[in-house]
Amino acid sequence: MSATRRQVLARSGALGAGIVFSGALSELFTGTAAAQNLGHTGYGPLVPDPDGLLDLPEGFRYQVLSREGDQLRSGEGKVPSNHDGMSAFASRHGRTHLVRNHENRVTGKVPVPTIDGLTYDPMGKGGCTALTLDARNNVLSERVAIAGTAVNCAGGPTPWGTWLTCEETEDKAGTNGYTKDHGFIFEVDGADPRRSGAVPLTAMGRFQHEAIAVDPKRGIVYETEDAFLKPFGLFYRFLPEKPLGGLGSLRAGGRLQAMRVPGVPDLSSIQETGACFEGIEWVDVPDPLAAQTPVRLQDFGPKGITHAQKLEGCYWGGSCVYFVSSFAHSADGSAADHYGQIWRYDPAARRLTLVIVFGPDTEVQLPGESPDNICLAPSGGLMVCEDGNGAQHVFGVTRRGEVYAMARNAQNIGTAEEPEWGEFAGVTFSPDGRTMFVNCYTPGTTFAVTGPWRR
Repeated sequence: MSATRRQVLARSGALGAGIVFSGALSELFTGTAAAQNLGHTGYGPLVPDPDGLLDLPEGFRYQVLSREGDQLRSGEGKVPSNHDGMSAFASRHGRTHLVRNHENRVTGKVPVPTIDGLTYDPMGKGGCTALTLDARNNVLSERVAIAGTAVNCAGGPTPWGTWLTCEETEDKAGTNGYTKDHGFIFEVDGADPRRSGAVPLTAMGRFQHEAIAVDPKRGIVYETEDAFLKPFGLFYRFLPEKPLGGLGSLRAGGRLQAMRVPGVPDLSSIQETGACFEGIEWVDVPDPLAAQTPVRLQDFGPKGITHAQKLEGCYWGGSCVYFVSSFAHSADGSAADHYGQIWRYDPAARRLTLVIVFGPDTEVQLPGESPDNICLAPSGGLMVCEDGNGAQHVFGVTRRGEVYAMARNAQNIGTAEEPEWGEFAGVTFSPDGRTMFVNCYTPGTTFAVTGPWRR
């Protein structure tokens, strides 16, 4: 049963208490480390970078860890193009492992070098690279972690310290020169890529994967599908045969299901912050490998299934999973327009809640549109990568719903007359919370940003 925000607050007895947007946003941090020190304001105006790479607030500084076209420290080839999703993992002696996606299509400028034992399809140009950093973010090593995959967009970390990289494509063998089917998730061990190899997790489905989040208690894996043209994507969960079994356990298989919100065929139709839906259903996917028909077009029975345009970022926080719809355009066939939604699903209660709606006529507005990758900041609030037109930013969002610019890409990839800037992707924090790592997609650049995060 759906409800407007007013109805939700009335039932909770909070309507007369002057509850504002901050109450809804604070749900994002309940039960997390960030809840202990929630941020309330930004860090001041951005200062133009004299080197023309990354504009940051006063007091912050960056290190360039890696640039596309440079030589990999391993000597395996060049740093690949199209830096996308990324995560940071703790290692011994204060070191950090970064695992980074490369969203290379067949037209990718610099492919991920093919390495024996780490290559799925030699015709695929995508994959992951892994960096090892010391306590001062100096790069100790940089190497290929998986190769021969395609359009590696985002993914997510596992509770056992590996990275699940997602292919955002449905190309089959024989398409675009590929020798194998694509559209899978692969597990990557950033500390020792040879341990994980290049094995597709076929039971987790073959579709335009974007991101994942793992329930650390139940081991259920939630997956988003980035489809921006009709038929739009679905929100999935994977029930593993060996939940929380460690490296390689997801190869044992499991069941793939898609989310059905009763009475809601398109999530974009919901525009009220705080709208809540009980009794969420999960329906088995008829053919996870999509041998003949893409999953989102398959027959889910007379009740249908719930779609959403541009499902992207996904993460676990507290006891819930959060996922992002980057935008919805009625001109593309969506039921309504928005500049981004963040949804919260509570597995224990089987409840779905719309936590944030971004502009144009809402309480929280990005200066641009299209929130993409998203993460919780240790000092409180959200960090959101912008993927839209014009100048590209990493935005912070405070618990009060205030939006501030945290970083701006100063690298012009257009012309003086028609400037253009590449999107941000892969925002993540070091295990100790002292460094924000983020990628510029084009030109592929990985930054480490340090400064007064707990100010």
